[in-house]
Amino acid sequence: MSALVVVPGTLTLALKPDQALDRRSLHLANALLGNPEHEAGLEVLVGGLRLRFVTGSAVAVTGAEGVVTLNGSEFPLNKAVRVAPGAVLDFGPALFGIRYYVGVQGGVSAPSQALSAGEYVTFGKPHGQGFPEANHPARRALDPERPVVARVSRMPEGPDDPQAQSIDAGTWLRLTTEPWTLSPKSDRVGARLMGRPLEFVQTAPAAETQAAHPQPLALGAVVLPPSGLPVIALAGRPAAAKSPVIAVVRDEDLDLVGQARPGQMVHLLG
Repeated sequence: MSALVVVPGTLTLALKPDQALDRRSLHLANALLGNPEHEAGLEVLVGGLRLRFVTGSAVAVTGAEGVVTLNGSEFPLNKAVRVAPGAVLDFGPALFGIRYYVGVQGGVSAPSQALSAGEYVTFGKPHGQGFPEANHPARRALDPERPVVARVSRMPEGPDDPQAQSIDAGTWLRLTTEPWTLSPKSDRVGARLMGRPLEFVQTAPAAETQAAHPQPLALGAVVLPPSGLPVIALAGRPAAAKSPVIAVVRDEDLDLVGQARPGQMVHLLG
């Protein structure tokens, strides 16, 4: 059996790239190893994870930046490295960004829940020999002392999408110019923003239409709950929103939001 043993200290998930909060980093890990882009990998929140390889393989670590060691020696990030049977990979706290991504040659099995200590994770056979040249370079991990900048687009109100609600110019200006802070209550469902609440009143007909005909909630949609504090829908979002959708984060910026840490400033640019 091709496998590794997981000894997690924090939240670790095995998931497909479209389930990752930083899809680009998991795609890069697969590309470095010559895996198909759809192969699953590990998402490691903050650090504290230890992996012991039962069988030899090759591994790549991308995303967050911190001290990662292989058998006690520093492990190079954003590079495919061969590991021998019995090798131990340790993840120190993330210093930049918040989520490491671990790709294993052949891809890993992807259970639907967080991994538990001592759990075996299997991986498939390598695809071809050697490692290819990755087509996209690694993105520098986010500096937690600097704001995350994400571009947003308006959601025009229309009969085809009762969730999409146009907001007045003043509210849009506040959304896209005032600083927001990522809340500690953020999770895989949504990036919850803290700041001065927005004022937006949904019309009664729009609320009735939304309740009667809930629409799919898109990745990156900016939802405005009754609190007036925006929530950016992430990979674990529900199928439909209970509150109006007032904007959408551009897809190319969404992975940056997934690497932001609680307390970090977020600027939404219109």
